[in-house]
Amino acid sequence: MSETMTLVSPPSSRKKASRDKRPASPRSTAQKIGRILLYIALIVAAALLLLPFFWMIMSSLKDANSVFSVPIRWFPEVFVWDNYVDIWQKSDIGVWIRNTVIVSVGVTLLQVTTGSFAAYGFSRIRFPGRDALFLLYIATIAVPWQSYMIPQFIMLSNAGLANTLWSILLLQAFGAFGVFLMKQYYETVPEELSEAARLDGLSEYGIWARIMLPLSVPAIASLSLLTFVNTWNDFLGPLIYLRDPSLWTMQLGLNNFVSSLYDVDYGVLFAGLVISVIPIAIIFLLGQRYFVEGIATSGMKG
Repeated sequence: MSETMTLVSPPSSRKKASRDKRPASPRSTAQKIGRILLYIALIVAAALLLLPFFWMIMSSLKDANSVFSVPIRWFPEVFVWDNYVDIWQKSDIGVWIRNTVIVSVGVTLLQVTTGSFAAYGFSRIRFPGRDALFLLYIATIAVPWQSYMIPQFIMLSNAGLANTLWSILLLQAFGAFGVFLMKQYYETVPEELSEAARLDGLSEYGIWARIMLPLSVPAIASLSLLTFVNTWNDFLGPLIYLRDPSLWTMQLGLNNFVSSLYDVDYGVLFAGLVISVIPIAIIFLLGQRYFVEGIATSGMKG
């Protein structure tokens, strides 16, 4: 006589199977659809932002008659690589790049040094009127440069610095935004580290150089990137102070390259514009991780 054996699945597996067969809730479906739409919107926005750069690169490979053709030709019929050779032969772009690098790197080093040092004083050293002085200094961000441009030019001219690269370097050696950015980041560093360093006999200069700066790499990278880009793209400052063609920066040189020619070869001009964008793109790609981290944490207090 045979006995019939019945296999019964455990309760836990039955519950799991019932959960797997349960249909997705309308809320989770709506969240997935919303996320997909958000990704699509971000992709479209990124494409629209990159579209002018794509057109600039394609225009640098066109002949002079095809750049502003109607209708727009997004891709050149014939790739004119000679435009990148002609811009070196028809202009002093090498001199412009050299001057721009000197000014941009010099201003960046000065602003990072002065900004971080002043920010350390405002965040770690207590003295009467500290907060009022900080607010007064930060308020200069709201003052447009055009309002004190003429007195500043007179001062630098009387000092004999006009028509020299020193005028641009000293003009932007100090920046209230850099002090604000670095101070906000210093606020996230525990003050116990500074107190322990003082007990060990370290001076304020040593605390700033050996403790605060190494811990502030993201903020320094953010300030360096913003300062370098602003100085590299600056046009009004060099236009006012630099009159000698051997001192022209990239933006000033390209502007005079257009105005000095009766028949402008815009393909060659766009080749120069692409060359001027390449250093900024490389620096941003190399430092974007520190840049995002520095901007994200500069508004936090720990």
